[in-house]
Amino acid sequence: MKLNAGVLTAKLAESRTFYTDILDFGVTFENEFYLLMHTPGRTAELSFLLPGHPSQQPLFQPAFAGKGMYLTIEVENVDEWYQKVRNKGVKIEIEMREEPWGDRHFAIQDPNGVGIDIVTYAPGESA
Repeated sequence: MKLNAGVLTAKLAESRTFYTDILDFGVTFENEFYLLMHTPGRTAELSFLLPGHPSQQPLFQPAFAGKGMYLTIEVENVDEWYQKVRNKGVKIEIEMREEPWGDRHFAIQDPNGVGIDIVTYAPGESA
């Protein structure tokens, strides 16, 4: 089984720029109403679909409202990613934190309002 999460948005160009320039995603496929992107290493995909496109069924017509969705991106060195993202001028929505269960992470937001948690997992404290 393979999962490809998707966002219905009019911001195809903005999404493409954000994910390629900030998070190093690549473009797998693109046309006038659909954008399929992949993470570095091609371990996951994320797509963007133009709302209201006549080729799509009613279920895939309404635009994402900008709330109620998040992505988690696991990286080997979250501190390097934090500096990289800050240096590119991206607003940090949640500053770097260490959680008792082992996460070290920070969060940003994409042009569509999707929260992105960038994390390195480590063993948490024992109970």
